[in-house]
Amino acid sequence: MIEAVDLRFGYPGHTVGQGLSLALRAGEVVALLGPNGGGKTTLLKTLLGLLPAQGGEVRLDGRSLTAWALPERARRVGYVPQGQASTFGYSARQMVLMGRTAHLGLIARPGARDQVVADQALRRLGIDHLADRSVHRMSGGERQLVLIARALAQEPRAVLLDEPTASLDFGNQGLVMRAIRALAGEGLGVLFTTHDPNQARRCADTALLLREGCVLAAGPVAQVVNAANLRALYGADVDDSGGPRGLPVFLPVFQAGVGGQ
Repeated sequence: MIEAVDLRFGYPGHTVGQGLSLALRAGEVVALLGPNGGGKTTLLKTLLGLLPAQGGEVRLDGRSLTAWALPERARRVGYVPQGQASTFGYSARQMVLMGRTAHLGLIARPGARDQVVADQALRRLGIDHLADRSVHRMSGGERQLVLIARALAQEPRAVLLDEPTASLDFGNQGLVMRAIRALAGEGLGVLFTTHDPNQARRCADTALLLREGCVLAAGPVAQVVNAANLRALYGADVDDSGGPRGLPVFLPVFQAGVGGQ
C-alpha cells in the first residue's frame, strides 16, 4: 500500500535521514518510535509527498508517489498532524466535512453524499453524538477522534497519524488507541508516531525505531520493542520489570537501584 525504498529524506539543503525502507499494508498498524528531533515528522511528510524525497522512492499502491496527482493521493492516504487546534468553533460535523475536500472542486459545496460520508466517519469512531457540538466544548480525546474522522472522510485506504496521543490524559489516550486498532480491523493500514513504547507494544503489529534519521531496528513489535533497543534508542536506562499477565511495561529509570542501576 505505502512503501519506502532506500529513502533519503529531509529539507532543502539538509538531509535528516537516509537508507530507510518500510512498508505499510492493509489491516496493519505500524508504530514509529524515536527521540525528539529524530526525523519522525519529516519522514511522515515525505511519505505523504508534502516533502519531496531526496533519494530512493516512496510508492503508493505500487506506483511512484510522484506519479499520483495530489487529489488522488488525498483520496488514498489520510493524515492527522500533531497539535492541531481550531481557532473557530466548528462543530464536529463541519470539521469532518472538511475531509471531503479531496473529492470536491475548489469552489464546490458539500452535497448529500458528502454529508452521509461525514456522518458515517463520526459513527465509525463512536462520536456521532458529538456531531453538532463545538470542538471547543470537547475533551482533548474527543477532538482528536474528530480529526481522525476528518481523515476518514477522505475515504482513504491508509491513515498516518503524528503523535495522536500527545498532551492527552490517560483515558483519552485509550480512546485514540482503541480507534486505531478498530480502523486496522476494518482493513485500513495505520502508521502512527509515538514516544510511548507501551502504546506501540500493545497497539501495533510492527515497529520501526528511528534515531538521527536512521533505522535502529524494525520488525514485529514483540521482537523490536524491548529494553535493550529502547536503551539504545533513547540513551536512557529502562525498567521492564513486567506487568499483568507477563506483558512488559517499559518505564524510564529515575531511581537508583531500579532496572539494574
